[in-house]
Amino acid sequence: MKNKLSIIIFISFISILFFGLFTDTRIIQSPLIGQDIPTFNLTTLHSQSPIDSTMIPKETVLVNVWASWCLECIREHQLMMKINKDKKIKIIGINYKDERDDAIGWLEIYGNPYVFSIHDYNGQLGIDLGVYGVPETFLINKDNKIQAKFIGAINDNIYFNKILPALEK
Repeated sequence: MKNKLSIIIFISFISILFFGLFTDTRIIQSPLIGQDIPTFNLTTLHSQSPIDSTMIPKETVLVNVWASWCLECIREHQLMMKINKDKKIKIIGINYKDERDDAIGWLEIYGNPYVFSIHDYNGQLGIDLGVYGVPETFLINKDNKIQAKFIGAINDNIYFNKILPALEK
C-alpha cells in the first residue's frame, strides 16, 4: 500500500513537471482579450503631446510595454527593431513607470521602433491593462480590441507563429 502511494505521488509530480516544461507562460489568457483597449489620457514620450485611447490607429498594432530600467527589454528590443524594419505591423510603445529623460536616452542608444511611445509615468495604463511587469506586449486589432497578451520578452517563435498569422485573419 505504501509503495502504491509513493508511485502515485511520483507519477503526479512528473506529470506536473512535464506539463510545466511544455507550457508557454508568456502567452496568457487575459480577461481583457476581446475587450477594448482601456481608456486613457496621457502624453507622448518625446513631444509630451496629449494622447488618448481614441488616437490608437484603426489597424492591427503591437503595443509594447517597456522601461529603460528593464534588462529583459534590451534583449527584446532587437526583435522590436526587426519587426519595425519588416513594416508588417506597427508598434506603439508604452513607457512604464520610467523617467522621461531616461526613456528618451535609452531609445537614442538602442533605437526607436515605435510609431510613438505613451509615457505612463504613474503606471495607471499598465494597471488597467493588467501588466505584471515589463516587458509585456499586446496585439490590438483594427477595432482597438485586445487580441492577445504576451508576458515577458517576445521572441521569433511568438512573432512568426502567433503575431504574423493573426495579421492574416
